[in-house]
Amino acid sequence: MVLGIIPARYASTRFPGKPLADIQGKSMIQRVYEAAQASKLMEVIVATDDVRIAEHVQNFGGKAVLTREDHPSGTDRCWEAFTSWAETHQAPESVQYVLNIQGDEPFLDPIQINELVDALDGEVELATQMIKVTSAETLHDPGEAKIVLNNKGEVMLFSRQAIPYLRNYPPQEWHLYHTYYRHVGMYAYRTDILQAITQLTLSSLEKAESLEQLRWLEAGYKIRMVETTYDSPCVDTPEDLEKVLKYLNA
Repeated sequence: MVLGIIPARYASTRFPGKPLADIQGKSMIQRVYEAAQASKLMEVIVATDDVRIAEHVQNFGGKAVLTREDHPSGTDRCWEAFTSWAETHQAPESVQYVLNIQGDEPFLDPIQINELVDALDGEVELATQMIKVTSAETLHDPGEAKIVLNNKGEVMLFSRQAIPYLRNYPPQEWHLYHTYYRHVGMYAYRTDILQAITQLTLSSLEKAESLEQLRWLEAGYKIRMVETTYDSPCVDTPEDLEKVLKYLNA
């Protein structure tokens, strides 16, 4: 079985209180929670460091777990939330995977969650999703993590740089001659792997690219990639929220 966890911090640097932001009568965190509830996940909980978020989730009928404030990543928050959840439930060993769901994607589609859940066969250690790159702008955007795959559908490398380098074509045309993918969406962790990766220290590749998943690769863990066509917008700033509201009101 797969447990869904939505990490939700209140003190976001760029958008404090973001999970509680109103989007046409529902908070961002409620929209994400309801999408997750409509998927194949056995249960969904919000992992938060703030009692205001926890109370809000409980008020709309959701489940929330309070976690420490000082977690360096959503992965660490997921591990604490899972251990807290396991202490209050019978047979927690029946949960084989934890799915880390981004709490700032209010238009997440349950089908996207199901695509990832369907790939979790017990052998997979870690899994996440990718989508094809269709423009030079996206390919060369350092804000997008590109992916190099092996022939088993596992990641060889994540990079903000476009890899491979196509030496016989201009960079603005690379995506026309090679299939590139970029990272999107959620992370699925087998529970024993989730515990293990939270014990890892900062790696050299992670430090260079500022991508947490490189720490796992550098330590030798395998990450299965699942292709998707769903690409829900992420709300990082108040300006992003304004764009979303204008789109909905159009």
